[in-house]
Amino acid sequence: MLDKLETIQDRYYYLEEKLSDPEVLADMKQFAKINKEYKDLTEIIETYREYKMTVEHISNAREMLKDTDPEMREMAESELSDLNPQLDELQEKINYLLIPKDPEDTKDVVFEIRSGTGGDEASIFAGDLFRMYSKYFESQGWKTEVIDENPGSVGGYNKIVMEVYGADVYGKLKFESGAHRVQRVPKTESQGRVHTSAATVAVMPKFEEEEIDIRKDDLKTDTFRAQGAGGQHVNKTESGVRFTHLPTGIVAESTDSRSQHKNREIALQRLYVKIQDAAKERSYLEQKDKRKSLVGTGDRSDKIRTYNYPQNRITDHRINLTLYNLDSVVEGDLDEVILALQRAENAEKMGVGAE
Repeated sequence: MLDKLETIQDRYYYLEEKLSDPEVLADMKQFAKINKEYKDLTEIIETYREYKMTVEHISNAREMLKDTDPEMREMAESELSDLNPQLDELQEKINYLLIPKDPEDTKDVVFEIRSGTGGDEASIFAGDLFRMYSKYFESQGWKTEVIDENPGSVGGYNKIVMEVYGADVYGKLKFESGAHRVQRVPKTESQGRVHTSAATVAVMPKFEEEEIDIRKDDLKTDTFRAQGAGGQHVNKTESGVRFTHLPTGIVAESTDSRSQHKNREIALQRLYVKIQDAAKERSYLEQKDKRKSLVGTGDRSDKIRTYNYPQNRITDHRINLTLYNLDSVVEGDLDEVILALQRAENAEKMGVGAE
């Protein structure tokens, strides 16, 4: 581990020098790339420095234990009782920081909520999810832009699509993709019976067009008039965009926006994610003997979470997490749930509990 940290430290110092290189300063694209890598390494370097300082203090305290003066030995024992737990904590933090990061975690996202089974109650629940996530986004300091919405007939949404911008957005939201189930007495229920409804969430990382490695020759592009419930913007312009990836036959389209340019961007993002998912699935099938990750399975049809209002209970089924603070979660307090999912993913990467 120490050899690896020394190598990282050498890289950190190299990047530090490059940031003051006139050639780099003159090239904003190169400067931004180097500066990002430099900032990404800063936390682990600072932790490593603290780790080495703590090791040195422990070594000095152990030398003090050999002193003939009882007060010096007592002081050394007191220092060691504080320093040893600190070293363990720093070791654990370094192990965490050394886990390979998913390069997609820093990306912005397209975030979609759709009502599922349950009729009007499902649309109301989709609206409740939108409110919950909106409060969470606000708490993170993220910006949002709604690009499509289809309200439900009695409230909530049949579908709502937005873009979310900020720091490490996909890294925190990627676990939210899947089917969310609610158990409660609907407002429309006169007998007081608990009903079960569902809504689905899809989270897609936003790639810059130059990052999407798809040859233009492999794409068939179609534009079409978007269908909708009516209104002045429906069926008058060919704003809908459909891409077909000829080598795989994978198709993706978008009619979410009135702008053909925005629909082209969204459809291309969806196509890229579909191609990635297909590649991941092929890789998984080729390695059936390997344990499937607790999170990030890519199967968005799975029931991932249940919101039980009568018992104030929220359960994430992927990691068997049950909390009795649903009232605060639906107000946007998702930190505990998301942190537990991140820890589960990191434990999986480190091989903790692997069969």
